[in-house]
Amino acid sequence: MPACLIALLALVLLGAAAGCGRPGSPPVKGPQPEDLPVYKVATGFSLPGSPTWERAKRRGHLVVGVKEDQPYMGEKDPASGRYSGFDIEIAKMMSASLGFDPKTIEFKTIASANRETALQNGQIDYYVGTYTINDNRKKQVGFAGPYFMAGQSLLVRKDEKDIKGPEDLAGKKVCSAAGSTPYQRLQKEYPEAVLVAYDTYSACVDNLLTYQVDAVSTDDSILLGYAAKVPDELKVVGKPFSEEPYGIGVPRSDNALRLALDDALEANEKNGNWKKAYEATLGLSGQPAPPPPAIDRYPAG
Repeated sequence: MPACLIALLALVLLGAAAGCGRPGSPPVKGPQPEDLPVYKVATGFSLPGSPTWERAKRRGHLVVGVKEDQPYMGEKDPASGRYSGFDIEIAKMMSASLGFDPKTIEFKTIASANRETALQNGQIDYYVGTYTINDNRKKQVGFAGPYFMAGQSLLVRKDEKDIKGPEDLAGKKVCSAAGSTPYQRLQKEYPEAVLVAYDTYSACVDNLLTYQVDAVSTDDSILLGYAAKVPDELKVVGKPFSEEPYGIGVPRSDNALRLALDDALEANEKNGNWKKAYEATLGLSGQPAPPPPAIDRYPAG
């Protein structure tokens, strides 16, 4: 039996044991609840200048947009429905700082292409899901942070010899998420690559494992998670070829919420929660915690 079929069979069996219903996907694996930080809920907190916070207060909990298919960043266990990962921890520590028990968060999975719409329509209060801050997006939504600096990279099969960096992508099928910054960068800077787009990166990884595409490209933080799950089948190659500052997306006009989240990030970086959250989640990929990036408190515009 070919090595890839053996690996795929193992993945299916592991996925079944974990309640994972998508054959070919790396098995669900993430931080254990007992290893995660506990965030102290702010008492007496009030943010009257924020319509988003006021609405959440009346509702009794926050609604947070996230990803569900990014190992160690934002992943949902199909069996338990529990979300885990570094982005999920950021969402929880922000909730506690805003006076809401993190246990009450209502997480909503929102695809990359729908993030701005979800914030603009009030479907979610804020978004934490490998959301790169850029000037074009600032015209549509606001950003707190950044809370993490990633870089675009490439995920390939372990037996891949020809792809060592983006300069080797001519004629190769490269998969990324529709509407994402990495997809747009490939389209603009590496036009000789044959681009394939799906709504989720898990679909891209499925296609990589089944030899339907040659590489998956997105932020190294996401790719390292996938590679860590099946290190005998996948690897990250080359150096990052971009800087991707991850921010917390908020409604564009809600500057009070944006600045309150900036304060919360700064406080959690200083008290050690940020590092503890990283080590319990993305740190499982083997990459040590980097220093958090400087927060950009840009003026309202």
